[in-house]
Amino acid sequence: MQAKPITLTLALVPLFILITLLSASLYLFGDNSSQGANQIALIISACVAIFIGFYIKLDWDTIEHAIIQSVGLAMGAMMILFAVGALIGTWILSGTVPTMIYYGLNILSPDYFYPACCILSAVIALSIGSSWTVAGTIGIALIGIAQTLGLSVEITAGAIISGAYFGDKMSPLSDTTNLAPAVAGSELFAHIKHMLWTALPSLLIALVGFFLITSAESSAQISNEINSALTTLENNYSPSFILLSPLALVLYLAYKKVPAFISIIIGALFGGVIALIFQPHHVIQLASSVELSTPLQMIKGLWIALFSGNIANTGDMAIDALLSRGGMSSMVTTIWLVISAMIFGGAMEVIGALERILQSLLSFVHSTTSLIITTLATCIGANMITGDQYIAIVLPGRLLKMEYQNRNLAPVNLSRAIEDSATMTSPLVPWNTCGAFMAATLGVATLDYLPYAFFNLVCPAIAAIYAIKLFKVEPLEGLEQAHYSR
Repeated sequence: MQAKPITLTLALVPLFILITLLSASLYLFGDNSSQGANQIALIISACVAIFIGFYIKLDWDTIEHAIIQSVGLAMGAMMILFAVGALIGTWILSGTVPTMIYYGLNILSPDYFYPACCILSAVIALSIGSSWTVAGTIGIALIGIAQTLGLSVEITAGAIISGAYFGDKMSPLSDTTNLAPAVAGSELFAHIKHMLWTALPSLLIALVGFFLITSAESSAQISNEINSALTTLENNYSPSFILLSPLALVLYLAYKKVPAFISIIIGALFGGVIALIFQPHHVIQLASSVELSTPLQMIKGLWIALFSGNIANTGDMAIDALLSRGGMSSMVTTIWLVISAMIFGGAMEVIGALERILQSLLSFVHSTTSLIITTLATCIGANMITGDQYIAIVLPGRLLKMEYQNRNLAPVNLSRAIEDSATMTSPLVPWNTCGAFMAATLGVATLDYLPYAFFNLVCPAIAAIYAIKLFKVEPLEGLEQAHYSR
């Protein structure tokens, strides 16, 4: 039992130390900070929170239980990360990813590539309700196409994430789109309709941004590289629509609401079957065990693709670098980051630091405008402190729900504010489960794609502008107006 409440000063100490250490990590290690330095920063900050817990008379068993529970919340995300690693390995080996790149090079032009990535990702995410599945399937291919075209992978990742999160948020099949109204007490389709007011303008602004970037980039002198890449892919993988069957299977399973881990692991295994049938020479080459019989070589090659990823040997250095990746082992560092973040988040929650900081923020709430802006800031902060978008949705939603009710504000205002902040900014935090997943899956560091995730950056800003102008702020049903006192 907690013997005394935590003070605001003590609640802020671990957060201050975390910000200091993460800043030092970025300065000292740059883009490599997520390879271990950020994890150490999170663990040290968690230790500070734990010692504060001891100071306020919490026992170790209580703290340990809370941390284990917190890590457990991210277990589903970690399972999906392992599955995606396996999927990448077998889909490259089977020719699925090379085929997507091959057809993409024939269809997508550098003249409209970035906005096309955004729109394509949005359409698929809308149909299946999963930004993660979009990134783990078509997103991988789009990054490969960008590399082959000589375009920016950072901008491409930003376009993929922008489209994927718009489609995810507008889809009634999305888990977070269902979670936010459930926490706030609003109806699902009323929530989606209310979100259109912030999400649609944000998407249009993002598309304008991608068109402007595309126009500014030169697409000259790449035709030879494209033709060379097409020839290499054709000679080594014989691209055909049958090789896209693993992609079709995963998208179908996602559409049927089969859990993400099951969908992706089935897709990975089916990709292995396709590899054995259509790319046996690549499977045997990956095994590199001439002393084994052919069947055993094929089993070993497929096994390697699942745990260690693919190693391409096409004779083209650029294509080999592009297609040599994947495997469950490639996700270990990312999962280490997620675990570290959840340890810190769990420690902060059990000592009461999160609730104390939120209570302090509520003391500044004197109007509808300040309440909505506080909600946006709280959810973004929760994403950074807890490292998990689900906690960033549930915790502020649970604590702020009564305040919206007291001010006679409809629950859709709370659910939209949660989505506009907690959901949208989750892939922008390197140690958040979403940020870690996107970086590991797309192969682009979170801070590198962050400036180009236009949709995710613009949406919270538009939500704040709406709050200041009291635009589309709905009163509770049956009331002529809410208490709009600024």
